Amino acid sequence: MDSRFTVFADAPALYKSLVAVTAALNASVLPAGLKHLIDLRVSQINGCAFCIAKHSEEALRDGDRAERLAALPHWAESPLFTPDERAALTWAEALTRSEAHRVDELHAALGRHFSAEQIAVLTVAVAAINAWNRVGIAQFREPVAAAA
Repeated sequence: MDSRFTVFADAPALYKSLVAVTAALNASVLPAGLKHLIDLRVSQINGCAFCIAKHSEEALRDGDRAERLAALPHWAESPLFTPDERAALTWAEALTRSEAHRVDELHAALGRHFSAEQIAVLTVAVAAINAWNRVGIAQFREPVAAAA
């Protein structure tokens, strides 16, 4: 994929910082499968094709089912997601879409499924994937389909 610039080469200290946050999240109390769902759903909302492909591959590699990943854009209507996953996906979507008016209500719902530490980690996970999405969208040019 062609790039406009790369944070890796052009701002290496910042790139290393984002990588360190991601590594800390991967070592955190957040289950890997849930992190994959959050990363993929937020990437879908943001339209980061690179991240969608990357997180789909990771989720499948770590044992999630293609059926669930295909249903993810419509998770609220699908029986394939657990109550914990639903609460986390609702939180991730609200934070990604800047639905500040819902935060109190959603935080209360999260508290029925997650500890304060897990909610904090989930919040940073949403922030981190949003940052990675914006970096990916800014630096990568999407391939242009050839005219038929």
